[in-house]
Amino acid sequence: MGVYIVRRMLYGLAVLFGVVSLVFFLFTILPGDPARMMLGQRADQDAVDNIRKELGLDQPVFLQYLLYLNDLSPLSVHQNTNTDSPWYYDQKKYSNSMQLIEIQEVALVLKSPWMRMSYQSKRPVTAMIREAFPKTLLLAGVSVALAFVIGIGLGFFAAVVNKPWMNRLVLIITSLGMSAPSFFAAILMAYLFGFLLSDFTGLEMFGSLYEVDDYGRGASLQLKNLILPAITLGIRPLAIVTELTRTSLLDVIGMDYIRTAKAKGLSAKRVLGLHALRNALNPVVTAVSGWFASLMAGAVFVEYVFDWKGIGMLIVDSLEKYDLPVIMGAVLLIAVILIIINIFVDIVYGILDPRIRLA
Repeated sequence: MGVYIVRRMLYGLAVLFGVVSLVFFLFTILPGDPARMMLGQRADQDAVDNIRKELGLDQPVFLQYLLYLNDLSPLSVHQNTNTDSPWYYDQKKYSNSMQLIEIQEVALVLKSPWMRMSYQSKRPVTAMIREAFPKTLLLAGVSVALAFVIGIGLGFFAAVVNKPWMNRLVLIITSLGMSAPSFFAAILMAYLFGFLLSDFTGLEMFGSLYEVDDYGRGASLQLKNLILPAITLGIRPLAIVTELTRTSLLDVIGMDYIRTAKAKGLSAKRVLGLHALRNALNPVVTAVSGWFASLMAGAVFVEYVFDWKGIGMLIVDSLEKYDLPVIMGAVLLIAVILIIINIFVDIVYGILDPRIRLA
C-alpha cells in the first residue's frame, strides 16, 4: 500500500509540473501589456519600461519561466549580493524563508512557495488567495455534502423500491439537474428565492459569508447567504450521485454473493447496508471527486451571480484588470486541489478494492 501511495504522489507531482508550465506559457503569450494596464494607456514609455523591468517582463520568456519556477519551488537558488539581479534573495519578500547553504554569492533557500505580488493592489497573491479560498472551500464542501448525502439516500431508496413510478421520478430529477448549467441555475435560483419569494424565504439575491455596514465596519457572519449558492452548486452533482447510486446498487443486488448472504439468513438491512451499498460506492466516489472539480469551475459563475467573495470572484475581478499573478495563483491552487483529490480517491479505491493496488 505504501508503494502504491508513493507512486500516485509522484504522478501528481508530474501533473502539477505540467500544469505550472502550461499556465505560465499560456498567460505569457496572451496579448496585452500588464505594465501598460497598471499605468494607463497615456503613461510615459519610460515609466512603462521601468515597471516592466521591476516585474521582470523585460527578460526572455524562458528566463521568466525559470524565475517563476524558482519562486514557486520551496527549494530555490538565489544571489545574495546583486540587488539588480532577478535572482536576488530578499528575505522580506519570501515568508518563512531560511538560507540553507551559501557558496560565494549563491544561496540555497528553503521557503514557502511565492506567487508574487498583485499588479493592481500590490498585495501578495498568497494573502489574497488566503482570504478568498476558505469561502469557496466552504461553498464547495457544503454543496458536495448535500449532493452526497441526499443523492445516496434518494438513490438507495429508488433502488430498494424499484418501481416504474420511482424510476421515472429519478429520471426526471437527474435530467433536470444535469441539463441546467451552473450560471443559468444560479440566475434562476437568485431570482425565484432571493427576489420573488424573498419575503417567505428570508433570503437575498446577493451576499457573502461576511457583511459589513455602509462604513465598512461591523463584519457579521451571514450563513443564510450560503444556502442559495450551495444548493445551486449542488444540483448537478446531486443528480448524478442519485442516478449512479440507484443503477450501481441495482447491479450489485443481482450478484451472487448478495444472494448467498441472503441465503445465510442475514437481515435485509445488513445485506443492503453493509455488503451491497459499500461495493456500489466506487462509481459514486468517482462521481463526487470528478464533480468536485466541476464545482470549483462552476463556483466562478455561481459566486459571480450571488456576489460570494471567493476564488471565483477573485478570478473574475483579476481577469477584468489583467492581473496575471492573481489569475495564475488561483488556477494553480485549483490544480493542486484537484491533484490532491485524485490522489485521495486513488487511495480510497485501493482500500475498497485491493486489486487496484496492483495496477
